[in-house]
Amino acid sequence: MALESQQLLEMYRRMVTIREFDRQAVEEFHQGNIPGVVHAYIGEEAVAVGVCSALRREDRITSTHRGHGHTIAKGADVKLMMAELFGRSNGYCHGKGGSMHIADFSVGMLGANGIVGAGLPIATGAALAAQMEGGDRVAVCFFGDGASNEGAFHGSLNLASIWKLPVIYVCENNGWAVSVPASYGLSVEDVAVRAAAYNLPGVTVDGTDVLAVYEAIRLAVERARAGDGATLVECKTHRWRIHSEQRGNPQDPRPEAARDAGPQKDPIVSFSARLVEQGEATSDSLKQIDQEVESQVAEAVAFAKDSPMPKPEDALQDVFAA
Repeated sequence: MALESQQLLEMYRRMVTIREFDRQAVEEFHQGNIPGVVHAYIGEEAVAVGVCSALRREDRITSTHRGHGHTIAKGADVKLMMAELFGRSNGYCHGKGGSMHIADFSVGMLGANGIVGAGLPIATGAALAAQMEGGDRVAVCFFGDGASNEGAFHGSLNLASIWKLPVIYVCENNGWAVSVPASYGLSVEDVAVRAAAYNLPGVTVDGTDVLAVYEAIRLAVERARAGDGATLVECKTHRWRIHSEQRGNPQDPRPEAARDAGPQKDPIVSFSARLVEQGEATSDSLKQIDQEVESQVAEAVAFAKDSPMPKPEDALQDVFAA
């Protein structure tokens, strides 16, 4: 399906926003301004944007410990996100969730999750809810290659298959689980082939090509909305930075070839070149978007720094349900 110029430029803007947001988050973390942990999504922007561009606002997604990109791609407010990273009271979770637990139900973002594979059953439940509610809303679950070895993966795909749930499982295979290569940790070369065990379609795409991701998800969404059930989509991508940012700049345990592979297939550079070549944009118009995004994220950092810290007496608010 052909996309209009405005849609393509919005995809570019969101990819650049994800890149700049995490670049700033990494910088602020190493300056000691962000507590806890930061798992940078740099290099994987095409997956989140390609997926979420095929969704509606009311469709629901679940995320992972590396969830900033998914949250931005689904339409969340970068100011509230940055405030949450800074642990401020006006962040999305009032400073209690931090980087790994941002949620915004208003845009269908059910939350990031620090537990490997934990988003799979949540998305499956969201799909069951959508089916019971009627209509054609779908759910999407982002997860990594390592999570496909978890029981939650297999149980979720099995239920989705037998109940024909409107859910798309998106595996972001960046080839590494911290320091363990997927070639060692997985029994298969492609996670997508595991769909066959549950009588589901499985597709593997280039996760550095935002339009290839979009097209695969568009077809999966059409299938889900039509009542034909779930799809497993594997996006082969690259994580540019160390698994989790650590102060003191420890050595990335991956071999040099793995560290260098990502920048050689930069999804933003390749997409911008395609936009210019096809006449959808000019170099100057894309630079203008870059500058606007830089200002937007800088404002988000300033907003976070100026935001109030949580009060000790509010420590138990929003933690327990009445």
